[in-house]
Formats: sequence, structure tokens, C-alpha cells
Amino acid sequence: MGHNSEAIITGPASWPDVERLFGVHGEPSRCWCRWFALTGQDWKTAPPKTRKEQLKAKFDDGPEPGVLAFRGGEAVGWCAVEPRQCYPRIERSRVLKAAGAGAPEGPGVWSVSCFVVSPGHRRGGVATALLQAAVGHAFAHGAEIVEGYPVDPSLRPKAGPADLYQGTVKLFEAAGFSTVSTAVPGRAVMRLRR
Repeated sequence: MGHNSEAIITGPASWPDVERLFGVHGEPSRCWCRWFALTGQDWKTAPPKTRKEQLKAKFDDGPEPGVLAFRGGEAVGWCAVEPRQCYPRIERSRVLKAAGAGAPEGPGVWSVSCFVVSPGHRRGGVATALLQAAVGHAFAHGAEIVEGYPVDPSLRPKAGPADLYQGTVKLFEAAGFSTVSTAVPGRAVMRLRR
């Protein structure tokens, strides 16, 4: 156990720590958390290097686009959280459309879009700490509502770690979020108001 018994500390993300956490192998190093920020054709034409530059640019112009979790001084998790309008793919998504009329709009709605947790640190409370930090970060920067789009593994039993990058319904429930739609089976839209 040793390693995982150290306290988890969270805070706004810094680019060098994000770059180290995402590394050079695996999905984070290909996506650079741009899946929801780019729509179809833009995604296809942007190589990982371009996506990385786009995420890095986010650190230069405004609040950090996410939060980090640290254990023993090492970044072990990331949670992306930005105003929903920064994520055109979410705004056009089937999951959000299925939630129907009355979906709040505007800069006061922030989205928790993605979690990245180092393989050696999963199931150790990192995602819980990240979600709390993401909510705090969003509210500190003017959010009125924080929204998430988690998976319900009980309805999607084949969902593996790669499918759970948006978190689980249980994770969001534990953080005080309410379900506003389950119109897409196995996927929820959940909200927390300030």
C-alpha cells in the first residue's frame, strides 16, 4: 500500500505538471483533453502535437482549464473543467440534447469533461478529490452550475477504464450532484448548483 496511503492534495493545474502526467504513451498523450473542444473534422485534422499546443494555450489565457491531484509531490490525476461553451462537442452531444429543453446556457454553466488518473492510483480516492477541486475551481471563477456527463457502469457493464474518463454516476452523486437526465441509456447529465 505505502504509496497510496499518502494524502491527496489538489489545486489548480500547472502546465508542466499536466505535461508530465499525460506523458508520451496512452490516450491522454494522444487526446490532450481536446476531444470535447474540437468537433469532427477539426479533431481528425489536428495531430496530437497540435492538440497539446491547444491545451497549453489554455493555460496562458484565463483560468486554468482543470485541476490536479498530487500524492507525495507527484501529479497523479487531472480533471478538466471549463465553461461548457469551451466544449462544442458537449454542446452538440446526443447526451445533452436528450436532456431536453430547459438546459441552462451561458458562461455560468461549467462542464466537468474528463478525468485522468495514473494507473497506480486508481480506486484510491483521487477522482473524488479531483471532482471536489473541480467544483471549487468552477465556482471560484464564476460558475453558477457545474455539469457532468458520467457513465452508469451498472447499465453499461462492459465499460472499462477507457470508457470511464467522464466519471461515474456514483462519483458525482457522492459530490452532491443531481441527475437531470438519463435519456441516453447508461449515461447521465448531472448538475450541481452554487
